[in-house]
Amino acid sequence: MIKSYFKTAIRSFRHHKLFTFINIIGLSIGISAALVIYLIVHYDFTFDKFHKDGDRIYRVVSNYSFQGEPGYNGGVCGPLPDAVKNEITGLERSAPVFTLDQFSAVIPNGTKAPAKFKNEKNTVLADERYFKIFQYKWLAGSAKTSLKGPYQVVLTSDQAKVYFPSLTYDQMLGRQIIFEDTLKTTVTGIVQQFTGNTDFYFKDFISFITINSARSLRDQVQPTEWGSTTSASAFFVILSPKAKVANIEGQLNALLKKRNPPRPEDKGNKSSFSLQPLSDLHFNEKYGAFDNGNVASKNTLYGLLVIAAFLLALGCINFINLTTAQASQRAKEIGIRKTMGSTRPQLIGQFLSETFLITLVAVTISIASTPAVLKLFSDFISKNITMNLLGQPGLIVFIILLIITVSLVSGIYPALVLSNYKPVTVLKNQAYNGTNTTRNAWLRKSLTVTQFIIAQFFIMATLLVSKQIFYALHKELGFKKDAIVYISTPYKNNTTSKKQVFANKIKAITQVEKVSVGGAPPASDQTNSTEVTYKDGKKEIKTDLQLKNADENYINVYQIKLIAGRGLRIGDTTGQMVINNTYAKMLGFTDPAKAVGKFIDWNKKNKEIIGVVADFYERSLHEPIKPLAIIYHGNQYNNGTMHVALKPQTAGGNEWKQAIASMERSWKAIYPDDDFQYSFYDESIAKFYESEQHTSKLLTWATGLSILISCLGLLGLAIYTTGRRTKEIGVRKVLGATVAQIVTLLSTELVMLVAISFVVVTPISWWVMNQWMQNFADKTTISWWIFVLSGAGMLLTALLTLSFQTVKAAIANPVKSLRSE
Repeated sequence: MIKSYFKTAIRSFRHHKLFTFINIIGLSIGISAALVIYLIVHYDFTFDKFHKDGDRIYRVVSNYSFQGEPGYNGGVCGPLPDAVKNEITGLERSAPVFTLDQFSAVIPNGTKAPAKFKNEKNTVLADERYFKIFQYKWLAGSAKTSLKGPYQVVLTSDQAKVYFPSLTYDQMLGRQIIFEDTLKTTVTGIVQQFTGNTDFYFKDFISFITINSARSLRDQVQPTEWGSTTSASAFFVILSPKAKVANIEGQLNALLKKRNPPRPEDKGNKSSFSLQPLSDLHFNEKYGAFDNGNVASKNTLYGLLVIAAFLLALGCINFINLTTAQASQRAKEIGIRKTMGSTRPQLIGQFLSETFLITLVAVTISIASTPAVLKLFSDFISKNITMNLLGQPGLIVFIILLIITVSLVSGIYPALVLSNYKPVTVLKNQAYNGTNTTRNAWLRKSLTVTQFIIAQFFIMATLLVSKQIFYALHKELGFKKDAIVYISTPYKNNTTSKKQVFANKIKAITQVEKVSVGGAPPASDQTNSTEVTYKDGKKEIKTDLQLKNADENYINVYQIKLIAGRGLRIGDTTGQMVINNTYAKMLGFTDPAKAVGKFIDWNKKNKEIIGVVADFYERSLHEPIKPLAIIYHGNQYNNGTMHVALKPQTAGGNEWKQAIASMERSWKAIYPDDDFQYSFYDESIAKFYESEQHTSKLLTWATGLSILISCLGLLGLAIYTTGRRTKEIGVRKVLGATVAQIVTLLSTELVMLVAISFVVVTPISWWVMNQWMQNFADKTTISWWIFVLSGAGMLLTALLTLSFQTVKAAIANPVKSLRSE
C-alpha cells in the first residue's frame, strides 16, 4: 500500500510541476534556515555542558552601586579565595584562576637558538584546586603534584605540541619555558585539551604559588587588597549537594563586610558578591565569560529561533494554500477512489505521503545547501559551527523531527479537506459546495494575511535596525574619529625615552598633522575608573570617575571641545585634571567655568580641576555618558598609545599608506622584537556595533527570503485563480471591459489582504522595535515612514508579482477562452 502511495504521489507531481516546484522551493528555504539556526543555537547552548557536577559549579562575581549607578565585575578581590577556605561552609571545593595578559614565551634548546613565541594568549595562574573542579584528562604528570611548587607550569596537549613538536608528552616533563624573559618555569604536567564547546580556553597553567616569588605577578593578583577587584581574578566554587545558593551568598557578603567594613564616606556606595551558575557563564554580558572572553546573547539566539519558525511557517502556508486551491482539480480522483472502496484514512495517508515526499526533497536540498549558507555568514558566526551528519547524532534527530513536523503541519489540513469530499457530489461536478468554498477561501485569505504580516514585520525591523546603525555611526560623538590612527606600544622594556623617540619620528612624517602619547582613545572597550570625593563644605559627593590618560596634545588630536579653563600642558603633573561637563553638573556647577580651580579628593590627595570639556561618549551609544576626567599620562605607565592625526588625503591618493609604511619602519627601529599593529579609529568605532550590523544582515536575508516565499505562493495562487476565471475574463472582455479594469478586478482582493496585514503588524512591530531600542542610551526615533515604506513596498512587490499573471490573463484573446462554450 505504501508503495502505491508513493507511485501515486510521483504521478501527481508530474501533473502539477509548477505547484510542486513552488512548494519545494518554499519549504527548502524554511528548512535551510531552520538547519543553520539549529546549528548556531545548539553550538552556543552546549557550552560547558560536559563538566561533572556542572549544575553545582558557580563563579563568584562582584556587584557594585556607586550613588545608584550599578556596576558588575566577573572577578573578585585577591584575598577572597584563601579567606573562603576557613570561613565559609557549604562548599565542596573552591579554586581561584587568574588570567594573565599576553605573554612572550622562550623555549631553550641547548646550544641551538631558542624557540620564541610572541603574544601567547590564554595563560593563567592556577593550582591543583582548579583541576579538582574542572576535570581534565592527564596525559603526563598528575593534579596532586604538578602545581604544588613555584615556577611550575602545566600545558594543554595542543599548546604542548606547539612548544615541543618533536617530543612525547612524557619527554616534555622537566623542560623549561621562560615567560616574559624573567619567569623561568618547568613543565610538570600535560592535560588533554577540552574537546567540547567551552569558554575555558586556557593553555598554560602557571602555579599560583609563584606569586610569592614573582613580584610582577603578585602586583597583578593583589592577594591582600580587599578593596581592589579585577575581572582577571576569577573564583569558582562547587556547592555541597544540599547547600543553598542564598546561604552561600549571605556568608560571602558577611565575610566581605568583616574583612572590608564600610567607611562613613562610603554612604550611598555598596559592594557585594553573588554566585553565577556555570550555565550562565557563556551568556551573561554583565560579567563576561573571562577577561576578554566573548559571550553570546540569549535574546539573539531566541530571535534566530523566531526567524526560523517564521520562515518555516511561510513555506508551510504556501503548501496549504496551493494544495487547498487545487482541491477541485483532484475532486474526481477522490470520488473515484472512494467509489472503488478507498476509506478516508487511506486517502489521508495518500495525501500525507505526497507531503512527506515533497518535504524529503526539500530537506535533501537544504542539507546540500547548508554548508554554503554557513560559509556565507562565516564573518560573524564561529568557525567551529559545522554540519557533520555522522558526527552529530543530535542533528540527525532534529532533521527527522523536522521532516515529521513539517509533513504534518503542511499536509494534515489539506489531507482532511480533500479526503472529506462526498463521491456522489464529486461525480456530479458539485465538489465545491458553498460551505467548502467559503471555508477554504477564508483559510487561504487568513494564511495569506499571515504571510504578509511576517514579511512586513521583517521589512520594518530591517529598516529600523539599519536606521539605528546609521544614526550610531554618524552621530556627533564629541570628538573627531576620521583620519586618526592609533598604535599601542609594547608593555615590556618600554621606557619613556623610547616612546618619545617613536613619537618624534612619527611627527617628522610629512603626512602626519599631530601626535599624542596617552592611554586609550576617547571611546574604547578599555575601562579605567577610580573612586573620588568632592567636598563643597556642606556635603561630600562620592563618584566612580572614568579616567583617560593623556598628554598635552590629546584634546587637540581628537578635537574635543574645551568649554572652560584650559587643557593639559607640558609641565603638568598627575595633580591636575580636565573633567567633562557631566561631572561638573554632578558636582553642582551649572556654569562649567565655576568648576575650574576646585579640588577633588583622590586617594587622600587633592587633584585640581584645570578645565572642563564638552561631553563625549566613552563607549558605544548603548551606554550613557558618565563622569570622566582626563589626567596627565605620567612616566609610571610603561606602555602607551600613539594617537596620530593624519593630514587630509587627496582623492585617489596613497599618502596615508605611505605614512603608515614610514611608521612601521620607525617601529622596527625602536621595537625590533614586537609586531607593528595599528588601527584606524573610525573602524574601531564601527566595531562597537558589530552585533547590530550582524543582526541587520540576518534581518535583510530573512526579509528577502520571506518576501520570496510569499511571492512564490502568491504567484501560484494567481496562476490558479486566473485559470479558474478564464471564461469570466473572456466574457467581461467581450462585454467591453478594459485590460486595466480586469487587472484591477483580479488585484482588488490582494490590496485588501495587504491592507489588513499592515493594520495588524504595525502595532506589533512598533512594540517589538521599541523594546529593542531600550538597549541604547542614545537612540534614533521610530519614524512613521518606516511603517509606510514597509506597507507600500509590500504592496508594490505583491502587485508586481501578480502582474505577471493578471496582465497575461487580461490581454488574452477572449475567443480562445470562450471557444469551448
